[in-house]
Amino acid sequence: MTRFRCLPMDTQSARRFRETGRDDRGGPVHRRAVDGPGFPCRHCLRLGQPGETMLLASWDLPAPTGPYWTPSPVFLHAHDCPAVIEQDRLPETVTENSIISLRHYDHEGMCLYDLGIVLPGCEAEAPLRERLADPRVAFVNIHTARPGCWLTRVERG
Repeated sequence: MTRFRCLPMDTQSARRFRETGRDDRGGPVHRRAVDGPGFPCRHCLRLGQPGETMLLASWDLPAPTGPYWTPSPVFLHAHDCPAVIEQDRLPETVTENSIISLRHYDHEGMCLYDLGIVLPGCEAEAPLRERLADPRVAFVNIHTARPGCWLTRVERG
């Protein structure tokens, strides 16, 4: 069985968004009260709970670089929360999402189109493990399938 770990956004970016109120595109960080589903924190990899305040910002993804690089909208708890690395399990920010996309990249940051898949988050673990066994895969970015927001980066290990 292929082992994996799910990585959060870096603490430096989370801290910068909270402290400056500006995102990576120079825009304002928006504050949103959790009033239903759809508020996955990219730092602690947990869902925002009703009554919590979340920040919404544009984050420049660290990888891939090159032609597949893209910024992504991300939610983040307004209060400090710990960076969480999930080992050998997908975080609730993925499993509670109704439809996600697995985007696989090689060591040069090129997208491996033949491995891409869209499926419910609760069904993603087995296909993810299967695709991580492919030696071409350096990492996987998991995104929401409809708006395309980054949820987590997955690496072997």
